[in-house]
Amino acid sequence: MALSEAEVRHVARLARIALSDEEIALMQAQLSAILDYIAMLQEVDVSNVPPTAQVTGLTTVWRPDVVGEMLTQEQALANAPDQQDGMFRVRAVFDE
Repeated sequence: MALSEAEVRHVARLARIALSDEEIALMQAQLSAILDYIAMLQEVDVSNVPPTAQVTGLTTVWRPDVVGEMLTQEQALANAPDQQDGMFRVRAVFDE
């Protein structure tokens, strides 16, 4: 599927990318080649291929959620650049 120069300029504008005329021509060729490849893939008959979410057969790869060693409050705050009343002190994110 060959993209027109206008379509490439439109996509570039939507992506807020400034392209020179040479880059437009290059992108036109490259994007057209990508779309041609996608069109070729769409022609493959996959009617006998079952939908697949994953192929390894694993059911879960998560470790059990168990409590391990933890830092004390003093250890956690030891390298804090600023702290107040036993908590990390950070700049306000929202205006009041």
